[in-house]
Amino acid sequence: MSKNIVVAIDGYSSCGKSTLAKALAKKLHFIYVDSGAMYRAVTLYFLRNNVDLNNPEQVAEALKNIHLNFHSRDYETHITLNDEEVSHEIRLMPVSQNVSPVSAIREVRKEMVAQQQRMGQSKNIVMDGRDIGTAVFPNAQVKLFMTADPKVRAERRYKELLPNNPDITLEEVFENIAHRDYSDTTRKESPLVRADDAIILDNTNITPEQQLQFALDKVEPFLKKQA
Repeated sequence: MSKNIVVAIDGYSSCGKSTLAKALAKKLHFIYVDSGAMYRAVTLYFLRNNVDLNNPEQVAEALKNIHLNFHSRDYETHITLNDEEVSHEIRLMPVSQNVSPVSAIREVRKEMVAQQQRMGQSKNIVMDGRDIGTAVFPNAQVKLFMTADPKVRAERRYKELLPNNPDITLEEVFENIAHRDYSDTTRKESPLVRADDAIILDNTNITPEQQLQFALDKVEPFLKKQA
């Protein structure tokens, strides 16, 4: 059996990266590595242990004691923090209110990338984000870079947000996406760039089913090698 398969999915906001990553992992029986859940689990540990975010020594010491892992159960991906199932607790308000400042700490990001890379050595995984194919898994067998027309992305996002945000306008959503694109591509820490060997997946005019099949077709040759 050859080495584990890593599928790295990068791309612009509101392109449906997580939707594709979860569907692909489910279809292939791979583990979906939810990088956002990892930062939430770190935040939970920091909150439980009263870690001072402005104290580099405390942060460094805490990171030494955090081990995260993912496992599948009932076709859903669950995360463990030091072998404790925390999938539900990391979605509660205390974590949601504190995850942004925690995930902005360079040492935290560095440690999470190291843990993500370790997972890729022991399991077949699918992971989505902004810099997975460039910084986290530069040697991933399959790299997809998702994009779509900004207007289409805004319309999709608007439909998602409208039920819970009846006052929102399409123009606001479009401006937010434009701002995020600028921020993602120009930021100093891990900017959004397409890896040279990434396959572009433009889903402006295709269905989720066609998108999934496109991805499956790219992974299939590596499955044959692994068998």
